[in-house]
Amino acid sequence: MKDFDTWNGHKKAINDGEGKLYSERDIWWCSLGVNVGFEQDGTGKSYERPVVVLRGFSRAVCLVVPLTTSTKENKYHISLGEVDGKPAAAIISQVRLIDTKRFIDKIGMLDKEKFAEIKNAVKGLL
Repeated sequence: MKDFDTWNGHKKAINDGEGKLYSERDIWWCSLGVNVGFEQDGTGKSYERPVVVLRGFSRAVCLVVPLTTSTKENKYHISLGEVDGKPAAAIISQVRLIDTKRFIDKIGMLDKEKFAEIKNAVKGLL
């Protein structure tokens, strides 16, 4: 069973925080939270998961793709190699808009070739 009550308390603290400066292609640990149904959740005490920034819309809001260590062979998972010392794949079917207050720590930056592959795959969803 998902623990929405604990996440709600954590989410209130995130909302009181400050947004972070970011760039497209950045990889961040991000508090994605506890979400409904099959929407991608975060894990751990901060309900976090790494994400890649696809596009910035303002200082406060950007479009991200969550990452996973799960290796699946399908058109919705783009393998990225290692991120933060673990194998990673972008889950393009879970693309979402977030506030930069959710960012915890910057991990690094995705190389241009993999970034282009993710962007093209996301465009293909539409």
